[in-house]
Amino acid sequence: MKSDIDSGQNNKKALITRARIVAVVLFVFAVMVFFKLLHVQYYASHKGKTWSEYAVKNDLKLDTIRAMRGSIFSNDGSLLATSLPYYYVGFDTKVADSAYFYNNVDQLASLLVKNFGENTFDGYKNKLIRYRISKNKRYLRLKNKEIGYLEREKVKEWPFFNKEKKGGGGKFEMIYKRYKPFSPMADRTIGGTDPKSGRGYIGVEASFDKDLEGKEGVNLVEQVEGGIKIPVGDALNIQPETGKDIYTTLDMNFQDMAEIALRRKLTEANAEFGCVVIMEVATGEIRAMANLTKRADNKYEEVFNYALAGSTDPGSTFKLPTMMALLEETKMNPNQVTVNTGTGSVRFRGLSINDSKRGGHGVLTAAQVFEKSSNIGVHLLMQRYFFSKPDTYLNYLKQFHVTESTGIHMKGENPPYIKDRSSKQWNNYSLTFMSYGYEMRMTPLQTLALYNAVANDGYWVRPMVVKEVRSAEKVEDRIPPYVSEKPICSPETLRKIKAMLEGVVEHGSARNIRTDLYKIAGKTGTAQKLINGIHTAGKYYTSFAGYFPANKPKYSCIVIIDTPRGAKENYQLYAGSVAAPVFKEVADRIYAYDVSIQKMAKDTTHGEEKQVKWAGRTSDLKVISKYLNLTPVTEEETEYLSGSIVAKGKTNWKPRSIQTKDVPDLQGMPMRDALFILENKGFKVTFKGSGKVVDQSLPPGTNKSGLKTILLTLQ
Repeated sequence: MKSDIDSGQNNKKALITRARIVAVVLFVFAVMVFFKLLHVQYYASHKGKTWSEYAVKNDLKLDTIRAMRGSIFSNDGSLLATSLPYYYVGFDTKVADSAYFYNNVDQLASLLVKNFGENTFDGYKNKLIRYRISKNKRYLRLKNKEIGYLEREKVKEWPFFNKEKKGGGGKFEMIYKRYKPFSPMADRTIGGTDPKSGRGYIGVEASFDKDLEGKEGVNLVEQVEGGIKIPVGDALNIQPETGKDIYTTLDMNFQDMAEIALRRKLTEANAEFGCVVIMEVATGEIRAMANLTKRADNKYEEVFNYALAGSTDPGSTFKLPTMMALLEETKMNPNQVTVNTGTGSVRFRGLSINDSKRGGHGVLTAAQVFEKSSNIGVHLLMQRYFFSKPDTYLNYLKQFHVTESTGIHMKGENPPYIKDRSSKQWNNYSLTFMSYGYEMRMTPLQTLALYNAVANDGYWVRPMVVKEVRSAEKVEDRIPPYVSEKPICSPETLRKIKAMLEGVVEHGSARNIRTDLYKIAGKTGTAQKLINGIHTAGKYYTSFAGYFPANKPKYSCIVIIDTPRGAKENYQLYAGSVAAPVFKEVADRIYAYDVSIQKMAKDTTHGEEKQVKWAGRTSDLKVISKYLNLTPVTEEETEYLSGSIVAKGKTNWKPRSIQTKDVPDLQGMPMRDALFILENKGFKVTFKGSGKVVDQSLPPGTNKSGLKTILLTLQ
């Protein structure tokens, strides 16, 4: 016991001694810094004078050195935005001695005329000499516009600039300018910087400005005529730190597809503006975000991010949450419940409710109401099931995540406006108007997030446009996909609504975009524009939201075309003939580009040989096969197996390799084994559902994306 006490006391004394040593070292260091400052200010010399004397006479001051801004990259590592150095060419006329100056001034003037051409030979020469003999002037810029790196290398060979020769006086003032190789593609999404401050003001540039801007440095400068600052020595300089790099989810191939299709339709329809957003279903990663606005010259440019901030009445795309609420509440069979929509117009409390089809649709099932986008049908179903309990309907909207912002990591998202009964704008018609997408405000991105949730087996995924922040290739921050813990609706509702979304394309309001190559699921939306507080006929906000391939969705997409005009018949201005074809053109090009979804599209049946029944450790499957009286496991040399039924009572066991590929094939594995394998490979795992792995966000094989976050879907 005594030895333990002595040992503890000795340890305490040792810690105190170390603390005292550290304190002494810090004190000595502080004293050294203090005396260094005194020495620099009063004893160190510059041009024959102490720094304090030189500062008084020459107007010296500390100035900030702007840090080089970090770069922005696409999903495949392509450069989207970076900072390039540019230079102002300056000249201190009093640095060189007289002999060198007058022997070389003619050559310098000739080079200035030849390369810059902003003055004549005599004009340049006289100005150089005038500054040389002036008492008040000495420094001038030789070109009003900055030059690039290659031009600077040429100027460095000139007299006064070449350090290997005597003379001197040539100066370069460096600035950084932002360069976007793919501009104007995705300009509003990537963003821009203020030329004066260098700070980001829109898009990713603004949203991640703190990471991108780096840390400013400090240097001592002499301020001369014209406000020009000349660096003086480096005794007190603190070098700036380069900003961090941002890695986005954007793919410029997808962006190009989206912009080409959108621009073509906008021009054809003479529309006001449009946008296309393409998102990966499982992760919420945005592959493209195109926003085009018609300018005065009738050309379309990116000047506003409608996808993020363009709030408006969504129109009939909002019939999706309405129909989901009806299915959740009633458990109805949508192919059996019917309503009579009449001849296309009904009166409700003095309000006229109309369908787009002349003569009306007559009797429709609930599924047909959705597929044909009947306003009357939706109103009648709402009247039947929700008019007596409006709060129930409103609670379903909250459950479906349509009453909140998506929370995307970008500045500028407008929150949705979905009114409730406490609102002053609530009235006797609100439930009817809301049921088909009026008297509310939503952005295209918020609408897309709902459709993406349906495609993702009911799990809501937050849209994301940035996945990593890096510093010199080192990952400083990783933004993993966010997937809701619970599905937004029951599996039964999900199964029914998916069939109805496919029905819209197979034989409903978007049957013109049906294709035999793969299945599309989605919904058209046509809303009258609200102008001066009045919904105006003939002025439409058209949209199509959906996903593909419908049997195993990989991408969701929304298309907006605002105020198409010029057609002879109004029906040609509706979403089915305006927005939906853009969706199909984009989907067709992605289908041709992304080979993986071609296999998904063809995999419409799941035969017994295709169904992986088991996958896991050989030792575990050996016990399972014996217990269930299956074909015995004879593989002994491999750690993992997969098994599928090829005939009754007979199982085909195959070795499952997990070592030879960056991303292993995890299909059929229990969560325990999948988690063990992935974490040993350095992956961060997120998952949804329970049971065995049925899908993984990173396909098996070489990990070309470089991502280290993987989403597993379990069933």
